[in-house]
Amino acid sequence: MLVQPITARPRQALWALGFRPFFLGGSLFALVALLLWSGVLVGIYELEPAGGMLAWHRHEMLFGFAVAIVAGFLLTAVQNWSGIPGLSGRPLQGLFLLWLLGRASWFLPLPAWLLVLIEGAFLPLVALALARPIIQRRLRNNYPIIGLVLLIAACQWLTLIGWLRDDPLWQRRGVLAGLWLVAAMMSVIGGRVIPFFTRRGLGIMSPTPARPWLDRACLLGSVALPLTYVLGLNDASHPLMAVLFAALAVLHGVRQVLWHDRGMWHMPLLWSLHLAYAWLIPACLGLALWHAGVPINPSLAAHALTVGAMTGLIVAMMARVSLGHTGRPLQVPRSMSWAFALIQLAALARVIVAPFTPLGLGLSVLFASAALLLFLWHYLPILLRARVDGMPG
Repeated sequence: MLVQPITARPRQALWALGFRPFFLGGSLFALVALLLWSGVLVGIYELEPAGGMLAWHRHEMLFGFAVAIVAGFLLTAVQNWSGIPGLSGRPLQGLFLLWLLGRASWFLPLPAWLLVLIEGAFLPLVALALARPIIQRRLRNNYPIIGLVLLIAACQWLTLIGWLRDDPLWQRRGVLAGLWLVAAMMSVIGGRVIPFFTRRGLGIMSPTPARPWLDRACLLGSVALPLTYVLGLNDASHPLMAVLFAALAVLHGVRQVLWHDRGMWHMPLLWSLHLAYAWLIPACLGLALWHAGVPINPSLAAHALTVGAMTGLIVAMMARVSLGHTGRPLQVPRSMSWAFALIQLAALARVIVAPFTPLGLGLSVLFASAALLLFLWHYLPILLRARVDGMPG
């Protein structure tokens, strides 16, 4: 077991390990960003971030919210992978403050080059913090994680350069490529933890059967998709893209079938993970149909990915990781089950109801905001307090 010297531990629990500030800050920011975006859409107030509200919304829900949670999870997980103490104390404070400054920079009177530098520096620093212990311990299975973080950083830079050039096409390609890279990371991390958590949660102690061909196929397909966005192949209907999206939907479906166990439906920490991952299937199928010429709005597939899969998996993972890394039993209060369900309802409202009535968008924001509020209500004290078992972290 990893034991950190008492003298090396930060005085405040919040800075003990990466998941604490980034889970707390990311979820609180997502709640504020949702309310700001919906308020502007219905005309309650007017905001003028650099580049406009649409550019801000596209960038921040991915490179602000999702990336913060990814950073918190990976900076915590790398300690378990390597046995080397994770980022904590002042270095963690500095990284978090850089992320926080990035969120505020859109509304500050900063030169454009400085905004880009602030925004674009965060992910490379996260990749550096991950690379040091991974390379030191020669954890070759985790090298793709570093690569994915750097590729997401490259997509952010493409988006920011598009913003500098006032080029909506570059911005759109950068955001969508980054979004599908996050989906690739969800595929990698989900492929590791969802079957593992499921078997452990159900008391099955035998290891998960290895299916490297399936994991590699999912990874290759997931990484190929962002490249097609960067190259512009996803800007119009294309039969080869339809085949790629359909194949990836099938691969994710096969995974879901292999991971399924009826006992998981009695455990909110399990069914929340499985339902969130399942949204990758309609997201891929929707784009497969669009590329095949079916008149479907591709933004619905994007929101199936962002609301259903990404946000659903984020809330479920934050709930479990926060309990495990603070030494608490892996049991959530009943109201957190409602939080998991509300994310599912938010995705259904955005993807199925919103195309027919504006009420769907309002319901989606309401359900997602309520889910984030429930998470913050229960997990704010957990994230701010020291581990209950006295261990570091």
